[in-house]
Amino acid sequence: MSNKKETWKEGMYGDEVREKILEFAEKGWESIPEEERDMWFSRFKFWGVFHQRDGQESYFMMRLTNANGQMTGEQLRAIGEVAREYATGPVDNPEFGDAWLDFTTRQSIQLHWINLEDVPAIWEKLESVGVTTRSSGGDTMRNIVGCPVAGKDEAELVETQPLLERLQEDLRGDNDLANMPRKFNISVTGCREGCAQDAINGIGLEPAEKEIDGEVVTGFNVRIGGGLGGRQPRRARSIDTFVRPENAYEVVRGFVELYHEHGRRDNRQKNRSRFFVDDRGTEKIRDLLQEEYVDIDLHRAGRDFREQYTYNAGKPPEAGKTDHVGVHEQPSGDYYVGLNVPVGRMTAQEAIALGDVAEAYGSGEIRLTRRQNPLIMDVEEESLDALLDEPLLDTHRPEPSPFERGGMACTGTEFCGLALTETKLRLTRTLRWLNTNVEVPDDVDTIKIHYSGCTADCGHAYTADIGLQGMRAQKNGEIVEALDIGVGGGLGPHPEFVEWVSQRVPADEVPGAIRSLVEAFAAHREDGQTFREWVEDFGTEPIVDLCEPEETDYEDPYMHDAKQSWYPFTDDPSPAPTTVDDIPISSD
Repeated sequence: MSNKKETWKEGMYGDEVREKILEFAEKGWESIPEEERDMWFSRFKFWGVFHQRDGQESYFMMRLTNANGQMTGEQLRAIGEVAREYATGPVDNPEFGDAWLDFTTRQSIQLHWINLEDVPAIWEKLESVGVTTRSSGGDTMRNIVGCPVAGKDEAELVETQPLLERLQEDLRGDNDLANMPRKFNISVTGCREGCAQDAINGIGLEPAEKEIDGEVVTGFNVRIGGGLGGRQPRRARSIDTFVRPENAYEVVRGFVELYHEHGRRDNRQKNRSRFFVDDRGTEKIRDLLQEEYVDIDLHRAGRDFREQYTYNAGKPPEAGKTDHVGVHEQPSGDYYVGLNVPVGRMTAQEAIALGDVAEAYGSGEIRLTRRQNPLIMDVEEESLDALLDEPLLDTHRPEPSPFERGGMACTGTEFCGLALTETKLRLTRTLRWLNTNVEVPDDVDTIKIHYSGCTADCGHAYTADIGLQGMRAQKNGEIVEALDIGVGGGLGPHPEFVEWVSQRVPADEVPGAIRSLVEAFAAHREDGQTFREWVEDFGTEPIVDLCEPEETDYEDPYMHDAKQSWYPFTDDPSPAPTTVDDIPISSD
């Protein structure tokens, strides 16, 4: 039995929704029948158009898509210009002002405060430089993630660029597969570092080698059913399968078709791919895949390179890259420079400047990472000093503090109807306070603090050294924004999720709690231990006692339930909904 959203999708979904968006945009926001808005907003998501939360009626978020975070300076400049012209809200954010964009954990970009009437002009500008919003949201295959330096890093074991391009064009471009049971994530890791994070994707390819007919072949092992959210995270599980690079597309497509056909559509709480794998089991899924969905003989898994994974793996810097921040040499002799964008938010002017400097000092190519950071590619050695002197790099530094380097945050109650707390501004100020008030051991280059505004975990709190998830609590007789605090998460060779050591901590006491954790880490660690290694060695039970929430001189930006106001940072009445001319529509 289908649920309500399945009924809506059966009526219309995928590519045909675009014409309806254009029709509504031409007629104006108010032309969408009020009783049909939930249905249309659900459908709009396939084309990256998300209605913002209650109180922000007539405003939309727009999500872009670009496989593996690859774009050109020209494309980023166009996105920055769109943000400057169209992503401007009625109230400034007190930290970021007006007109900015957000880098996402799936190597893409989001814009806010979009008017529906402006969508056609935005699409025209973006698509003129090869940027699309198609299949970036809703129940579909989301942006494909991969190693952001694919083809340009010495750690690459398997060339992945041709596969990524084919997955983008032929698989995500197939409108017959647009309507999935729920959102579906694909990752392709071709390097030794594991930076596509296969462990938290619906299907992930990881580099491996296997002897076949007397020849050692390099290809991929396959994992399925990973994901976060709902306090029910799952690590992707092996289906004991090795595929050659030339067969990888067929296997990924086969599993997508299998889940498309057999995934549950009756219960949206239990129909993500991770629950599908729970129910069916990996061996049964492998058998079904072989029998009905692929035409090649599936080899058993080969020797993987997972033990070499260092990306967000809690390993020390000498083991390998834990992210892509900093200056790194490419096999060609050129360099790429990873900038740090704490919490992933960059102003429109900064984005335009980034496009300019990528063209001035590199090849013009920009890559985005899963840690919400951009990379400037192909910089000649003689150009490095001039690039590093650019004003943009004073703000988004390649050598940030350990706290800035590790900070990630989801959208939060600023725009999201699911979130319970404000996120990006709070974490920005928390990181600043930590920089000033907490000393980190000299040999520690990052403390990964990930903040999600709710249990959906879009900010990947489960995979952090210190994970934060938004909650509510009582303080002094009032309901306040609060956070659960977890420690010891990370991916890499042995993916682990945080264990919660303190719950419902009032938001203004969280920086003090983090300080107590970092000070305990500094006092009790063995030489050279990272935070994750210390948690594993020390154990979470004593850490519960060492985590001490307390009020400090940190001033929280919004303590009292940001979700109950139309925008967390103003007491003024909401200007929404509006007419096509931005004139407020009377509540009558």
